[in-house]
Amino acid sequence: MLPRLLRRRAHRRETPAPARRRTRPAALAVLGAATLVLVGACAGAGTGDQPQAAQNPPELAQFYDQQLQWGPCNDYAPTADDAQTYADPQFDCTRVTVPQDYARPGDGKTMQIALLRKKATGAKIGSLFADPGGPGASGTSFVARQAATWATNGLGDRFDLVGFDPRGTGASRPRIQCLTDAENDEERTKVFADPSPAGVAAAEADSRQFAERCTQRTGADVLANVGTRDVAKDMDVMRAAVGDQKMTYAGFSYGTELGTAYAEAFPQNVRALLLDGAIDPTQSTIDSTVKQNAGFQLAFDNFAEDCTSRPGCPLGTDPATATQAFQTVMRPLIDTPAKVSDGRVLSFSDAQTGVSQALYVSQLWPALQQGISQVANGNGDLLMRLADLYHERDDQGRYSNMLQAFQAISCVNQPALKEPSEALELATRVDEAAPFRSTGRGPVGARDACAFWPVPPTSEPHTPQVDGLPPVVVVSVTGDPATPYQAGVDLAQQLNGSLITVNGNQHTASLQGDACTDTLAIDYLVNLTLPPQGAKCTLAPS
Repeated sequence: MLPRLLRRRAHRRETPAPARRRTRPAALAVLGAATLVLVGACAGAGTGDQPQAAQNPPELAQFYDQQLQWGPCNDYAPTADDAQTYADPQFDCTRVTVPQDYARPGDGKTMQIALLRKKATGAKIGSLFADPGGPGASGTSFVARQAATWATNGLGDRFDLVGFDPRGTGASRPRIQCLTDAENDEERTKVFADPSPAGVAAAEADSRQFAERCTQRTGADVLANVGTRDVAKDMDVMRAAVGDQKMTYAGFSYGTELGTAYAEAFPQNVRALLLDGAIDPTQSTIDSTVKQNAGFQLAFDNFAEDCTSRPGCPLGTDPATATQAFQTVMRPLIDTPAKVSDGRVLSFSDAQTGVSQALYVSQLWPALQQGISQVANGNGDLLMRLADLYHERDDQGRYSNMLQAFQAISCVNQPALKEPSEALELATRVDEAAPFRSTGRGPVGARDACAFWPVPPTSEPHTPQVDGLPPVVVVSVTGDPATPYQAGVDLAQQLNGSLITVNGNQHTASLQGDACTDTLAIDYLVNLTLPPQGAKCTLAPS
């Protein structure tokens, strides 16, 4: 789930641990000269007979019964960086046709959902669908990058590994499109730190312009149908189209929200759901945003404790004063951005984005220490590279549509804060929850783009109703900044599921190489064996 960084428009949910993976289970990032790797008896659920899947809706027969035509993936890569990976012949790709509006499946308007598959190499159970989060992140890219790891941990032997780009994202069609590459660059230079009425008006004008551009370039009819409600229905069409009677799914970060929605809509069609980095479906926009910002403050405090114990830490030697020291370095960027070697400048907004990117996993803390030191000396290179990673901007200045899709999907997934008083309450509480991000000039009570969105939300906070749902597994990391630990505890309870507690400082943990967590997760996905009650794992220190 992408963090809600209160700048020109607010980010609410989050993806991948960093970089793409904004998901972000582990990733590999090379930043300049530094190579950073982000990346007893159990109670058994059993593999015996399960209730038959419900009959497919007859009015959707043309979608459920479609025959897929798989072929090379060369034309499916959402970014230039993915192109070489997608060219590997071990992958094949296709698009699944779904109705644009499930309330009007016969109106002729459809969407095409991109799928990437790596076929099982052994005794196949079925397909393992996976989503990395966001919302807006590419599931085809995620599975293509994870396939090598999953091929060696047993998952690739027993499952076809299937990634999908949720409607409006990645290689799916049509795509959510709001900004050109040049407009993306320009937006990132803007800083709305003026709490006066004029400052609020300027920030809201920018949010309104973003909403108008999305409407003009994507279409209100598309924007109205890109939310979690619709993607969950797409998932069931995909399940049927690949020939699976039951859904086996691994969802990370925002992907847990998709998994929860699927569990509500199709409990009888679930075989196994692994939900890692949970989003609590009962939380309001304000509460979820405040708690996420508190999670990032905790991550910053953990980073600061580590940094201040090392020589050359730009935050000094006392963790108690680290936030203040950080503010002293960062706040001058509001008026005087730092120079970047490619000719751009590092704004306060981009600097905070780069810092948040590095807080997703503790393996990035050395890069963060170096980046803050650079800014203290007027150099914005490293934090800009981290911010580019977050924004999915390549070396040629091209952007994926991930963050644009993130905003559009978020705006229909929860009620907007339309009252100025609500926006001010949120800004005030975020300042209190995450002082390391504060401008020091007072909260700016500006409404974000969702307040000006052309279509109403299609989801709202609620307690999920999942009667008949088989046992599911939730994974939650104690030091997860983007999806705080307690949300996982709460989601496991809401779904009557099992919880794996992982002690560590990163966003999501399963299927990323930790032996303890992976053993429990894989045994569940393959054998439907539930982890023991109170299961706990501890990540190795970075």
